[in-house]
Amino acid sequence: MSKLYWEDIQEEQELPAITKEPTTRQLVRYAGASGDFYEIHYDKDYAVGNGLPGPILHGALKSAFLGQLVTDWIQEGGTLRRLTCQYRGMDVPGDKLTASGKVTRKYEESGRRLVDCEIWLDNGQGERTTLGSATVELASRES
Repeated sequence: MSKLYWEDIQEEQELPAITKEPTTRQLVRYAGASGDFYEIHYDKDYAVGNGLPGPILHGALKSAFLGQLVTDWIQEGGTLRRLTCQYRGMDVPGDKLTASGKVTRKYEESGRRLVDCEIWLDNGQGERTTLGSATVELASRES
């Protein structure tokens, strides 16, 4: 894959989508890595006993999926400057999730070449469960 430059970007351009199919095993591993051992993320009986359909994904894991979407797109030549997200729905292991996004603004500020993006996570039913935004800095062909 060739390097992505600021000049190559157009507003409304779509980011290449990525798909994730998280498993309960991944949630257990993520719990260990993050230190978030809340049982709703890996214990089916506990989750159901708390009114959930079963284990649900960690919000921060969903944020990480969106971060991967952006960093895969900008590659090594870009820098992720800001990432935000809001959780609007629960996601469950075994569901196919699609991370997508589009460029909303391209601009220069304080000598930096920046790009703002709207990003989101859809579940297998096409419901948008996580909304976010990102700002990246890209190199210029002029540099």
